[in-house]
Amino acid sequence: MGAGLDSIQAITVAKGPGSFSGLRVGMSTAKGLAFSLNVALIGVSTFEAEAYLFASAGQPIRPILKAGRDELATALYRQRGDELQCLEKENITTLEVLCRRTRQRTLFCGEIPPDVATQLQQALDKRAIISRVCSLSRAGALATLGWRKLNRGERDDPTTLQPLYLRPPHITTPKERMPLIRYIEGRT
Repeated sequence: MGAGLDSIQAITVAKGPGSFSGLRVGMSTAKGLAFSLNVALIGVSTFEAEAYLFASAGQPIRPILKAGRDELATALYRQRGDELQCLEKENITTLEVLCRRTRQRTLFCGEIPPDVATQLQQALDKRAIISRVCSLSRAGALATLGWRKLNRGERDDPTTLQPLYLRPPHITTPKERMPLIRYIEGRT
C-alpha cells in the first residue's frame, strides 16, 4: 500500500549544475509541489548528490560533467566523519587546468564522456580513479541528503531558491521592436 500525500514532509530538488531547461522545470515543479502541499523545500547540489555515492571511498571525490566549449563543470568533496565536505565550489574549468590542480589520488565520477575519462587517466595515471558506475542511484542520494538537511532544520525559501547555473544560458537577446506607432506611420 502506498503512502498518501499527507505523509510528505519535504520536497528535495537537485539545484544544479545541469541543463538550463532541466533545472528550470525541476525547480518549478518542486516549488509548486512544496507550496501546494505546504511542506519544506530543500535544494541539494547535483554534484553533492553525485559525490555522496562515493563518500566512503576515502579519497577526494570530483564529480564532473561536460559544460560545452571544451570545458568541464566540477566541484571537489571529501568525507570527514559523518559529513561530506565541499572542498571546492562548483566551477567551470578545462581538462588541462583540472589535471594541473589534481595533486593527489582523486575519484572522478559523474557523466564523464569516454574521451575525457581516457585523457584524465593518461594525464594523471594513478592519481585518477575513474568511476564507470552509472548515476542511477543519484535520486536516492538526493533524497538522503535532503532528509539529513531536513533533520538539521535546514530549509530553502521557495521564493529565493534558484537553479545553480555556472554560466548564463545560451539564448539570444531579443531584437529591439519598432514601437507600434512608428510601425503604423511607416506603412502609410
